[in-house]
Amino acid sequence: MLQTGLLPVLADEVIAVFHQCIRRPHTALLGSMVLLASFYLPSAQAADIAAGKAKVENVCSACHGLNGISVADHIPNLAGQKPEYIAAQLAAFRSGARKNEIMSVIAPQLSKADIENVAAYFSSQPGMVPGAVKSAMLPNLTQTRVTFPANYRSTFKRYHVLNLPDSKQVKFYYANQVAAAAAMAGKPLPDGSEIIVENYSAKLDAAQKPIVGQDGYFIADALRSLATMQRGANWGKDIPEMLRNEDWNYAIFTPEHQLRGDPNHAECLACHKPAKDASYVFTLGELGKAKSAGADTGSK
Repeated sequence: MLQTGLLPVLADEVIAVFHQCIRRPHTALLGSMVLLASFYLPSAQAADIAAGKAKVENVCSACHGLNGISVADHIPNLAGQKPEYIAAQLAAFRSGARKNEIMSVIAPQLSKADIENVAAYFSSQPGMVPGAVKSAMLPNLTQTRVTFPANYRSTFKRYHVLNLPDSKQVKFYYANQVAAAAAMAGKPLPDGSEIIVENYSAKLDAAQKPIVGQDGYFIADALRSLATMQRGANWGKDIPEMLRNEDWNYAIFTPEHQLRGDPNHAECLACHKPAKDASYVFTLGELGKAKSAGADTGSK
């Protein structure tokens, strides 16, 4: 609970930010983050670095590395960062003031103490030094039990097509009979369910615009990849609860049906986590409405 003596100060800050946002709307996000940070600024005396390390080891290290050196160039290093900065960002993700596909899922699951502890731990780590290498990804988040479904085009139900105008791609969705039967019966998808998505480049016209077929879908050109999700008994037991999608596993295959090496499934898991009430499948509604015989075929 806030101390009574702090209320006038916080009220003055809120009023100041409010007037600032009216005069200069582009400062709204920054102002919100500053106010949020005031509730999450780590205290050197209160923070538990050991608890922060435990939380990082369990979840955060999947992307940011146990030592704060990230696993990939597009993920920021947090080693040696100021704890106030880390706490402010986590608070912004937690409140929704800042958006990110992964952090918008993880941060709301962190308590105020978690934020303080994680910020203190990362801050205690030495920053990037010459010769330092990226952290290795967590083994339990790179492994998958998914196998490529042979003859899926003849045995799976093709139930949905999606145009992607911005990337000039088109996706075709297939589900095996286990998944299709459960979805059409209005039941959660059980173990043995599998979804596969073909990702194609759209065929382009002379103006480099996707060519649309008579059914309204882009005409597919080159197959780029195949994304799959499959679930089996206890497949998710080694995945941190903050990321776990029950017992779903994910995989991406090349057009030659070869498994792509060393994917970080933390991204897939975090992306699908918000779809918990739909069996973690974004297109569950479309699958449930698919006809028992035949399916939406699109243009190919």
